[in-house]
Amino acid sequence: MRLTWWKITAIVLLAYAVIGGLLLPVPELTQLGETIRNLYYHVCMWFAMMILFTISIAQSIKYLRTGSIEHDIKAVSYAGVGTYLGLLGYATGAIWASFTWADPNNPAFASFGSIMREPKLIGAAIALLIYGAYFILRSSITDMDQRARVSAVYNIFAYAMLFPSIWIIPRLLPSLHPGQEGNPALNFNDIDARMRMVFYPAVIGWTLLGAWIATLKIRHKILMEKKWFTNEK
Repeated sequence: MRLTWWKITAIVLLAYAVIGGLLLPVPELTQLGETIRNLYYHVCMWFAMMILFTISIAQSIKYLRTGSIEHDIKAVSYAGVGTYLGLLGYATGAIWASFTWADPNNPAFASFGSIMREPKLIGAAIALLIYGAYFILRSSITDMDQRARVSAVYNIFAYAMLFPSIWIIPRLLPSLHPGQEGNPALNFNDIDARMRMVFYPAVIGWTLLGAWIATLKIRHKILMEKKWFTNEK
């Protein structure tokens, strides 16, 4: 029970986030309407992605210090799940933007083409492509130790590129995205108290779910590595 309490917590929090996110009252904003509920999914998935990427780079640093292949397995597993959450966050963000920023009947709104040139969407796409190259790089190296070393170094580079591509450069350019001068999800003055009751549990829930999936991937990879060593002997 002590080993599964956080998994039960993940299920409870995500159930609350999904049900509460759809049913609990939200602020009535003309431009956003009911799409504001996407905050519980789009933004929370990105928060979870950043946390998982942070765990991944920590494991890469541990590998470079110890040389233990287990840390390399953990690094790639957390990076993989973080990338999946990033893709889901990107998709939900693009869909959200198409409903709130683009309106063919209202010239005051942006066109869909201009939305796809939105600095934050471009920066997010670049960040995800950099992590995509991380997995391609791993698949191109057959030697286990060399793959782990090169991947660990590249993982540090990929994590460092997250900040200019997502947080810094897009805020230096004109953008339709809220939060140009800060993060509205973290500013208590920018997010309604009713939404905070769902938002923060959703962040924790998505993060725990990502960690859960990553642990399953880690166990599977370790079993595969042990099987490979056994067959080699």
